[in-house]
Amino acid sequence: MTARLNVNIDHVATLREARKTIEPSVLEAARICENAGAHGITVHIRGDRRHIQDHDIEELKQTVTTYLNVEMAATDEMVAIAERIKPDAVSLVPEGPNEITTEGGLDVIGNFDSVKNAVDKLKAAGIHVSIFIDPDIDQIDAAKRSGANQVEICTAEYAELTVGSQAASPRFSDPAVSAELSRIAAAAEHAKSIGLIVAAGHGLTTSNVAPLARMPEIEEFNIGHHIISRAVFVGLENAVKEMLESVRNI
Repeated sequence: MTARLNVNIDHVATLREARKTIEPSVLEAARICENAGAHGITVHIRGDRRHIQDHDIEELKQTVTTYLNVEMAATDEMVAIAERIKPDAVSLVPEGPNEITTEGGLDVIGNFDSVKNAVDKLKAAGIHVSIFIDPDIDQIDAAKRSGANQVEICTAEYAELTVGSQAASPRFSDPAVSAELSRIAAAAEHAKSIGLIVAAGHGLTTSNVAPLARMPEIEEFNIGHHIISRAVFVGLENAVKEMLESVRNI
């Protein structure tokens, strides 16, 4: 089974917010992604509203025809937004005020009460709940205890080893890469075995996604930065199609 691809369009809003103007349009980006074959749209509404704004979520809810996944912190403010707008899914993520982007998985164990409270409220509103999490068995077990439907395995370390700032090109023969792939595979297998849906994302590109796409437990990818970056040169439609081909070509 080929995994689904949700395209994260946060950085379309990043460009818009750089000038505090009306373009580029987040809604138009979502439309192009869907028409290109994306299975869903992902956005992250942050506490500081650095890119996606409240009105974006409201408008996307009205216009996305596939699947709307909203990433957010497990705070009362964010949960209230989700309860009101009711996206198809909410992905609970960690959030730091000074980070450039999400830096790792949510510590479910250390924040269990607040995470479970958020999960309970979101599920009561009829929203599918995912938790963005490191490939760690104990954290996955905690996510299951919280009542989450799904975990999204953070692939940041794998991405850094393959196409990150320390790697000019993918180095799949590197023992560190093999070890990280094994860690992700073991986490995905365990999550699936205890009844969780498994997704993956963070730092993935057309160059490094294939080894993960070959893992049968992973049913969904959430990928944004690389697709939007490629869109600068080849257009958004083509960038989405490139990623879809990379996910399918396993």
